[in-house]
Amino acid sequence: MLRIFLFVATNIAVIAIASITLSILGVEPYLQQNGLNLTSLLIFCAVFGFSGALISLFLSKWLAKRSTRTQIIQQPQNGTERWLLETVSELSREAGINMPEVGIFPARQSNAFATGWNKNNALVAVSAGLLGRFSKDEVRAVLAHEIGHVANGDMVTLALIQGIINTFVMFFARIIGNIVDRVVFKNEHGHGLAFWVTTIFAEIVLGFLAQIIVMWFSRRREFRADAMGARLAGTGAMVAALHRLKLESESPAEMPDTLTAFGITEGKKNSFKALFASHPPLDERIAALQGKAF
Repeated sequence: MLRIFLFVATNIAVIAIASITLSILGVEPYLQQNGLNLTSLLIFCAVFGFSGALISLFLSKWLAKRSTRTQIIQQPQNGTERWLLETVSELSREAGINMPEVGIFPARQSNAFATGWNKNNALVAVSAGLLGRFSKDEVRAVLAHEIGHVANGDMVTLALIQGIINTFVMFFARIIGNIVDRVVFKNEHGHGLAFWVTTIFAEIVLGFLAQIIVMWFSRRREFRADAMGARLAGTGAMVAALHRLKLESESPAEMPDTLTAFGITEGKKNSFKALFASHPPLDERIAALQGKAF
């Protein structure tokens, strides 16, 4: 129920902010009697496309805490929490960023994530399962990997890429809808039902295909985060942590789709599914750290 509420609330916020922005900019309607106003259409698509991506980015910490039930460590209650704070403080200092919030989420599976709209205002969280089964060196390597995501600005970059993808998916879907409406259905007066049906269908297909681009970038930045983790925690510790994840017999911790790309989970090996995986297979990541071609 909470996830549904958050989804609806986020979409209402996107529509409200985008509508206000378009009104302030004085953008003319892109649907006109003689066809599409491409300039207005591009502005319309950019405003809506980036609004969704940026609102999700700015709300990412708040949403992450609630959707994963992450408990932020304010005052450490035990030695493990104290060690976590000290370790993240040390790693963030070495990475040249401000100390992020540190939390633990109640999942028995091994996982971790980082999120936040700004590398100096981020959140790093680990699962209770990971803390219970990984050695301190391995946990430190996982934390270093997540700090790497923050220091590399991956959250912001991925949001901007998603905004660009959203913009052009909406833009070309409406052009396709207009062509079908005018050429196939010969609608010369305004836009009929065919325009809207075709546009929705085209958005679904183009959006599906566009995720290949987004996920390709996501996999690339995973290697960069591993490299940062190796630099901060040592290559041996980073490799050991990835091996430990590989040996885990259970499935990775369930997290909302908005956070999956920032976890430290195994990628898909099936050639088709691999195109939509946010993470490369662990074997490839280990080989990259060891300087081996996979």
